[in-house]
Amino acid sequence: MKKISILGSTGSIGTQTLDVISHYPDLYEVVALAGGYNLELLREQMHRFRPSIVSAATKELADRLQAEAPAGTRVYYGDEGLMEAAAGHDAELVVTAVVGSQGLQPTLAAIEAGKHIGLANKETLVSAGHLVTEAAARRGVSLLPIDSEHSAIFQCLNGENRARIHNIILTASGGSFRDRSREELANVTVEDALKHPNWSMGAKITIDSATMVNKGLEVIEAHWLFGLPYDQINVLIHPESIIHSMVEFVDGSVMAQLGLPDMRVPIQYALTYPDRMSTPAERLNLARIGQLNFREMSFERYPCIALAYESGRAGGTMPTVYSAANEVAVDRFLKGAVPFLAIEDIIGSVMAKHRTVESPDLRAILDSDAWARAEAEQVG
Repeated sequence: MKKISILGSTGSIGTQTLDVISHYPDLYEVVALAGGYNLELLREQMHRFRPSIVSAATKELADRLQAEAPAGTRVYYGDEGLMEAAAGHDAELVVTAVVGSQGLQPTLAAIEAGKHIGLANKETLVSAGHLVTEAAARRGVSLLPIDSEHSAIFQCLNGENRARIHNIILTASGGSFRDRSREELANVTVEDALKHPNWSMGAKITIDSATMVNKGLEVIEAHWLFGLPYDQINVLIHPESIIHSMVEFVDGSVMAQLGLPDMRVPIQYALTYPDRMSTPAERLNLARIGQLNFREMSFERYPCIALAYESGRAGGTMPTVYSAANEVAVDRFLKGAVPFLAIEDIIGSVMAKHRTVESPDLRAILDSDAWARAEAEQVG
């Protein structure tokens, strides 16, 4: 029985991971859950899966959970709780599905504890790809991608010589506003932005999809996961989200991984790797879909992805600043403090002010993250 810990258990990826696990009760044991502020859902998960460790966002929530925790369950909270859920147990695989930069230190702790990582937190590799990949190599643990795009690339590369890659193509749905011009984006609402046409995701990731920051983060993440320069990482808009990504090899062959847009499929592959098992997800019927469409990525239409490539090529602490400034900008938009198009202005403004630190250690990364957040609050 494989033992699993989930960081971000009450979020979209976390709940879908538990859904996958629930179909195979004889194969998986949940030993740790770290949720956030959703007390009712975390309580339900605690009683259903009976992990040895549960972490909530605050002491108040933790105290309420501890009062009714099953025998043998210890309840923590805050940053300490995340670290316990990441490393304070005997799990073999830690699924890191928390949103934003808070996933970095728990992921590093899990790696140092010898846990394999099911990686759904983009910001971990974006902010500290050099530290995370070095630690994983040193500790001999796997970084198993859960994002559908990176899982697709990972699957296409199984058994292949990576020196024979010509490029990889990450597909993008185009987000909530893919059929709107830039002029039409000036007055879009939060409600409009949260209506993703294909995927069911949390608010922050859905906004990131609309701005194309989500794809920009994935470009940087792919650089670290697959060891490719940015010139070999391309993005193609594919509205149907059926082809999850592709690899083109030097002989002109292109391999793609296809499936309906259901995150349970890449989640399950990370859990079962290197094996495959039947899935509760609906199966792909290409005849019923009829056709697949593609559009070139426009950096003019989506400036945030141009900024992602710029930050990735600059390296050092610049990707950290890109990610942190975006988190603040998205939060301000969700609260109604700034318009949608201000997100790209905030990111660009903060990046322009930043002095990149090359080969940063964890302290420099955390300092740059904090600096970028403070700057992003002041823009506009």
